[in-house]
Amino acid sequence: MSLVEPAAGMVGRDAEFELLGAALRRASAGESAGVLVAGEAGLGKSRLLREFSESLPEGVLLLSGWCLDYGSTPAPYGPLPAILRGALTALGDAAADAAGPGRQALRVLLPELGSGPVDRSAGPEGLREAIANVLEAAAERHPLVIVVEDLHWADDATLSLLAFLLRALAGHRVLFVLTCRVDEVRRGGPVRAFLVESERSRLLERIELRRLDAVQVRELAEALNGPIGDASFARLLERSEGVPFFIEELSCRTTGPLPDSLRDLLLVRFDALGDDARRVVRVLSASEAEVDHGLLSELVGFDDDRLDTSIREAVGAAIIGVRADEDYDFRHALLREAVHDDLLPGERARLHRSYAEALERRVAAGRSGLEAALAFHWHQAHDARRALVAAIAAMDKARNGFAFSTAARLGELALELWDQVPDAEAATGTSHLALLKSFGSTLRNAGFDERALAAVDLALAEIDDDTPPIVRVKLLRDKSLYTQNAGRPGAVDLLRESLAAMTDVDDEHLRADLLNLLAGRLMVQGDLDGALVSAQEALEIGRRGGYDAPISVAANMIASCLLHQGDLDGSARFYGLAWEHAKEIRSQLHYWVNRSDTLSLLGRYREAMRTAEAGIAHARELGLERSSGSILTENMVQPLLELGEVDHAERLLSKDLTMRSFRIFRVYTTASRIRTLIWRDRLDEAGALFEEWRGALGEATTLERQVWYSVVDVEMLLGLASGRLADAVAALERMLDDNGPRLAQDVRRLLDGALITAALRADGNAAEAQRLADRIRAAWDAHEAVIPEWSVLIRALLDGDADALRDAVAVADRIDGPVLFRSALRLELARALVASHGDRSEAAAALSEAAAIATKIGHGLLQRTVRGFADASRLGSPAARGDGAELTERERQVLSLVAEGLSNRQIAECLFISVKTVSVHVSAVLRKLGATSRTEAAARFRSRMSDPA
Repeated sequence: MSLVEPAAGMVGRDAEFELLGAALRRASAGESAGVLVAGEAGLGKSRLLREFSESLPEGVLLLSGWCLDYGSTPAPYGPLPAILRGALTALGDAAADAAGPGRQALRVLLPELGSGPVDRSAGPEGLREAIANVLEAAAERHPLVIVVEDLHWADDATLSLLAFLLRALAGHRVLFVLTCRVDEVRRGGPVRAFLVESERSRLLERIELRRLDAVQVRELAEALNGPIGDASFARLLERSEGVPFFIEELSCRTTGPLPDSLRDLLLVRFDALGDDARRVVRVLSASEAEVDHGLLSELVGFDDDRLDTSIREAVGAAIIGVRADEDYDFRHALLREAVHDDLLPGERARLHRSYAEALERRVAAGRSGLEAALAFHWHQAHDARRALVAAIAAMDKARNGFAFSTAARLGELALELWDQVPDAEAATGTSHLALLKSFGSTLRNAGFDERALAAVDLALAEIDDDTPPIVRVKLLRDKSLYTQNAGRPGAVDLLRESLAAMTDVDDEHLRADLLNLLAGRLMVQGDLDGALVSAQEALEIGRRGGYDAPISVAANMIASCLLHQGDLDGSARFYGLAWEHAKEIRSQLHYWVNRSDTLSLLGRYREAMRTAEAGIAHARELGLERSSGSILTENMVQPLLELGEVDHAERLLSKDLTMRSFRIFRVYTTASRIRTLIWRDRLDEAGALFEEWRGALGEATTLERQVWYSVVDVEMLLGLASGRLADAVAALERMLDDNGPRLAQDVRRLLDGALITAALRADGNAAEAQRLADRIRAAWDAHEAVIPEWSVLIRALLDGDADALRDAVAVADRIDGPVLFRSALRLELARALVASHGDRSEAAAALSEAAAIATKIGHGLLQRTVRGFADASRLGSPAARGDGAELTERERQVLSLVAEGLSNRQIAECLFISVKTVSVHVSAVLRKLGATSRTEAAARFRSRMSDPA
């Protein structure tokens, strides 16, 4: 039970909150309802209940009580007095008669009810009956929510009474909500027995609180203290392990010692252990990893029986746990920290030295994989020389295993220790400059681009006349990579400087790599001619030397450039060459990134998605999700949106945000996030996110031409969806008027431009629509060969001719996408037929299909536009309008519950009808209202309630 008021809103508990609401609705309808909110300490059980309590509808009576911890002896009937007092107060004058004959028995819990000796003749049964009578009487006046917190501290009497009340009050308007730290419930104890029986008998429904995921941890931390840096967030995430209470305690202090209030909380159970068990726990606290039985025995020094007894005591106290492989570990990382911090400094150092010496004996015996543990323990033992050697070995091993974040932490440790070791270079076999270079590369792969730049600058500053020229070449190359990842200008100049420094370096493979990197940077900036020159030079070097990787990457660059220049056959030919020589991992990832992007630009969305998916899976295996994996995620999102699979796209974007990838990559994923919000018709959120990122997007447009196109796209879509057609036209014409490089991204924007033109025509602005249509036709002529099928779509939308629109509908249904045009074209066909006084039945059918498609893909703008035209044109499509029939009384009841957000099953429970019957009523409501979804029906209901006229 927390007595501290949190400073942020509840995070990550929406599903659990809804389950409590559903249980209350059942209880209010007279069904049996009991809920167990289970979870370890600090997960927010009390917070969830407080939020739930504050949301209770008017008329619901909340009665709360707590089980109290008085050491080894729980307080008897701990929660009952408060609950009873609340019930009796609510009954007022009727309280005297509510308890029935057992009123005197209540004085056992409430002495204030009378004076003189308490009549105990009725025994515990009489007390239980009296309590049940009071609660039953209160439930006749109000639905009750009875909350019992901290059940893990409950005594036998409380448990027995609760078991009775759960059964005795079944069928009354009572919801029991119990909270319990189930991890602290002793096996075979009374609380465990109560829970097992209550759940077996279905008297309690368990709601299990889980730890927060990374996204939720960040949300809570930033709600408490504002934006948090990546390094602080990583430490907070690691130390809190997703426990909300610990996040709140640590969010203002992600470095340094634990807050006293938290340490005191965590050490309570430790202090209750015997001396031997505390010795075992202290030894375990020196290891951040699990400890096997043999090592623990060696370090503790107890005989087998004494050790087993000590371990059993610590396990029974829920301080440590036993893994399936017979390793031991703390139940929570923060508990380990608290115990470890409680050691005396000398005691702590000796313990870590013992660990390090024991582990070195294992290494000498042939055990591998202990490098990181050795670095940790020698460092904690204050042996800088041995710690430095171990840290560098561990960093190299982690890098080789693609564990870049771990390697970065070990690199930091090595740099920290370097100056403490006089013969560091001799001890480690490497130089400080080499260590900095390796550290910078590690930071880059771990996603810490700004820190990587700082590391490479330090390395460049250490170069002197004795440094081999190739070192400077590679450091300049590395700096260019870190610069582009950080979204900063200067990468191209750094690559050219690196190539210039190759004068005294005889390494043609490296020269080809630098030329390919330069080609890539020039291509994304839109300098296609410069990129082709650089890539072709790299290709020739690769062919002369027989270097597969440079050949593959150069062919990849050439293929991409040729696509943007409109040479589709040449592009396909060079992609084939790229894959033929993609023998190495990096070449394969490079191929997947560019090939999936090209397929998307060509409108081959399903093939693009499959290609990106394969690349992401491979990137994940290699630990490269932050770099290539992040780009591939973006390359998957766009085809998913075009295919109408917005749910899948949102899941990928959410995951990518969790990954905290390079800033330049997050520019792309943020633009896609804005597109999904626009698709969902969440325009306020989309606009706010766009404004938040406008500065970063603006900076990136000077570095990468594709970002410029993304900004144009977002501004067009926001203007169109918001009804600000002038803004949408301005964004499109800025693209048409721009003198910068023209890329294949023009094609998709022109297709959206045709939609804007149609919207202008529908808005009655025929002259502006015609002017814009002429501009789009002229621009399209230069791109028609890229996706010939789209010509039919664009020309039909620009002309608004019914015959052309029929042909376009057929094409849109046949090709991969964009699927939204299947709806948009049908809408335009309906408009054209109505405008020309054509076949209204055909128009109604087209509009009905447009509505169904828009609803299926969840496209907010299309749903709104179809409804608006249906109302204006008075077309009779049930899917587009209503059939005009009045709702029955039952249908109005169903609609009101739909408006409350209830599911069909919940509505059935409230109205005592079958789920199938509810489904029939909901279908009738949607038909009569002309609503395309439950959400729309609910909105219309609320509108009617606010404006009955």
